[in-house]
Amino acid sequence: MSVDGYSVSFVSSAGRIDATLWEACFPPPIEGRWWYETLEQSGLERQFSFLYGVIHRAGVSVGIAPAFVMDFPVSLIAPPDLLPLLRWLDRLAPSLSRPRTLFIGSPCADQGTVGLRVGVERRGALLAVQLAFRAKARELGAPLLVWKDFAQPDTADLDWLAQAEGLFRVVSFPGTIVELPVADKESYFAGLKASRRHNVRKKIRRSKEAVELRAEVLHAPDPHALDEIFGLFRQTCERAAVRFEELDRRFFECVARQPCAHFIVLREATRGEAVAFMLCFHLGDKVINKYLGFDYRRPAEWLLYFRLWDAALDWALSLDARSIQSGQTGYRPKIETGHRLVPLFNYCAHRSRLVHALAAAAARRIDWSTIDDDLAGQRMGA
Repeated sequence: MSVDGYSVSFVSSAGRIDATLWEACFPPPIEGRWWYETLEQSGLERQFSFLYGVIHRAGVSVGIAPAFVMDFPVSLIAPPDLLPLLRWLDRLAPSLSRPRTLFIGSPCADQGTVGLRVGVERRGALLAVQLAFRAKARELGAPLLVWKDFAQPDTADLDWLAQAEGLFRVVSFPGTIVELPVADKESYFAGLKASRRHNVRKKIRRSKEAVELRAEVLHAPDPHALDEIFGLFRQTCERAAVRFEELDRRFFECVARQPCAHFIVLREATRGEAVAFMLCFHLGDKVINKYLGFDYRRPAEWLLYFRLWDAALDWALSLDARSIQSGQTGYRPKIETGHRLVPLFNYCAHRSRLVHALAAAAARRIDWSTIDDDLAGQRMGA
């Protein structure tokens, strides 16, 4: 199928797409080919099936639309008053509570991206992607098609596409980011609201009074260190209220081989035991704080999140980074440390007209306060 000269073909592996196209369409700080190859190698096939739409114009490859298929638990984003119904459907009609869904985007990236070469007309390309993926969803038996977690720079084009193709928009978990306009720690603190600046400094000081910790930055950690890191990650996952993906140790083995990946690890100074970690990617002038983990057996007075953030901030500033992106969920300490909330949106279509209409109506009732209690009182775009 060709739309305004655009067409889309599908491949099942990131490695089957030319590296130069990846570089042109997913330049840093966007997670590119290396990220999708890592996910493919991480044993996620029980959760996701990956595929990629390669966008062509006049016989030339001009873009990439990463995608994946999963049985999506609607309860992750549903308003609280719909959760009893979804639990009932999960028992009697799981295809409705966990519909087979084709997502355009990544299961683990903070923002959805359809990468295009510079100069490519976006709306024609996005329309071709929508039509091609709608046909692919039918082929895969996925009644629900979702453009996942797209940011405001894309919403004008996607709102146009939604109007043209009957998609409905729904608020997603916002991203988070701290800008570092000057590579100086005091400038970071000066940029915080006075109350937050006082609280963050107080918590770091109280932590230092409670325990002596040392920070290390590891690249390609050895198997023992990976065991420690994964153990901390599992403790944190078990406490998470929202989990979109389930990662095992293979992911950490794979990602540790990537040149941009670094693990910031806090160790108890006396015994050298790891008590917290943060996986970070250094991409261009941005640091992406991807995953973290804590030893919850340690006293709460250690305030490990704030010590870990302090170490990550020192490391990012040493790289002259201009921002730290910290992803979705876990909002309370992120807001406290000065992260700005980045609105993200999903654009959806269900093959059933009735289900589509009901879902669109439910989507209008979803906002930040319904998807996460920590976001209550936060304004969109804050």
